[in-house]
Amino acid sequence: MHKMDNSKILIILVHPNSNASVVNKRWLEELNKSPEKYIIHDLYKAYPDEKIDIEAEQKRIEQYDKIVFQFPMYWFSSPPLLKKWLDEVLVYGWAFGSKSGYKVAGKKIALAISLGADDEDYQANGKYKYSLAELLRPFELTFEYIKSDYHVFFSQFGADMQVSVDWMEKSVSRYMSYLEKL
Repeated sequence: MHKMDNSKILIILVHPNSNASVVNKRWLEELNKSPEKYIIHDLYKAYPDEKIDIEAEQKRIEQYDKIVFQFPMYWFSSPPLLKKWLDEVLVYGWAFGSKSGYKVAGKKIALAISLGADDEDYQANGKYKYSLAELLRPFELTFEYIKSDYHVFFSQFGADMQVSVDWMEKSVSRYMSYLEKL
């Protein structure tokens, strides 16, 4: 049995190229300033071949009661490695479906998402016809199904625009405030 660390938040970064990122890279810089608060686990760096160590991932999840999946919006969903991670790690007998399962039950889980487009594009009358909340329903349902404590997502729109330093620092401040309230 692994000791649970209630004081730290596990940030699971799912970005295929975080070094070339604008928003996620800056968020990571800020998170790295507080290793006593945040543990960052970069899936693409951990698994460049996309062969996930399922047991290691399950043990990691069991150690934290607050978990945030941080990623850029890709084709109205997450980058593919997150879907693969969910499929392979959240399995019957561990995440759901048996008396010994539900190892994620009660854990606070949230999403932190960067989006290139403006929030107006994610409206019924906008360019993409659906709100971000609607597009994220599969995640919400997944985390509800495994009985975790799913929290409303954090989002930062406009990441593909020419962003100012002021804009970026407001984004960082909003994200850190969101994490503090988790």
